Amino acid sequence: MPSGVPMAWMRGFVHHMPVCVESGYCAPAVVEAVARRMRDGARFLLPVEDAVRVSEELGRRFGPSHWQYTLSSSSANAEAIRLARMATGREGGPMFDGSHHGHIGETLVDYAHETPRSHALGLPRDHARDTTATPFNDPEAAEAVLARGDTACAMVEPAPTDVGLVLPRDGFLEGPREACDRHGALMIADEAHTHMFAYGGLMRLWGLGPHIVTVGKNVAGGVPIGAYGFGEDLARPMDDNLFDHAGDEPGFASSGTLYGGALSMAAARATLEHVLTEEAYRRASRLGGRLARGVQDLIDARGPPWRALRLESRSGWRHGVEEPASGADAVRAMDVELSGSRRIFMANRGVWEAVVSAGPSVSFPMTDADIDLYLELSEAWPDALP
Repeated sequence: MPSGVPMAWMRGFVHHMPVCVESGYCAPAVVEAVARRMRDGARFLLPVEDAVRVSEELGRRFGPSHWQYTLSSSSANAEAIRLARMATGREGGPMFDGSHHGHIGETLVDYAHETPRSHALGLPRDHARDTTATPFNDPEAAEAVLARGDTACAMVEPAPTDVGLVLPRDGFLEGPREACDRHGALMIADEAHTHMFAYGGLMRLWGLGPHIVTVGKNVAGGVPIGAYGFGEDLARPMDDNLFDHAGDEPGFASSGTLYGGALSMAAARATLEHVLTEEAYRRASRLGGRLARGVQDLIDARGPPWRALRLESRSGWRHGVEEPASGADAVRAMDVELSGSRRIFMANRGVWEAVVSAGPSVSFPMTDADIDLYLELSEAWPDALP
């Protein structure tokens, strides 16, 4: 295996030799559902009842009435963009700097330059020809792109999380949403990360209704899944353009052999019903507040020019005092070496943090004792710095 790992991120994201994991956590309800589903058959290339229940529950939480499934949020975003293209007959679309929408060609754009270019090797030179990267929290820039009239969709992460944390300023998200309606484009809200911060996602929390919502990752408690939801107006063209191997006319470019499989649906149903409950979100948010206050108390006692960051259950460290307005601001403020040292310090004492750009986040199984342990170790970390 290149770099000794089965997937390159396992080495590229840690900035040190990776840790080999033996065991972790999975909710008992998900374990039971997955075991039962494996006994009865994991996939059939046919629907199962769990898919109906999951779709009903996602619709109740996030708003859209219709849902389709993939095996990752990246794939869900790719199909959401295709759906927007088919519905509008257009190609282009803006995304906002600092957002991570997965490893798909349309969104692997280097937003640090005025002219979009590849953000990764191995992609065609013109892969970003239809994508315009605009600054987060700059509604005028998004308006200028949408006003051209050739835009299929605007994809937004409600609060970019892959560069630390960038919070939307008052009224920012409403601007692109309204501009999409005015210029005939569709807004896609990528809640793959942010749906863990609030029940039904941040767009619901903030009272916004995108045309398409994408989710993934934790929705199935660790079993691969992605999903995208939309309304009846977008379900009709999908119904009218089914992909048919025997047909002469092209159909909508969606689906995969394992998409919407019985195993993913069983895991998602158990996770939504027993793990990602409203009470669990309230509890995680409370712990997130405790963690952020504890981190800020440590910073205040030590005196470095840092700040604690917090959005519901998401907490962490900002190695600076200015709150970033855009993804580019956040990248410039990141101190990867300092964050990496904290992660290694924690790992050697039995605590594993998220990737360097994400910092600590409160997961649903965590307790007050876990917050106490993290803060206790954090107090000792600065003394270990050279």
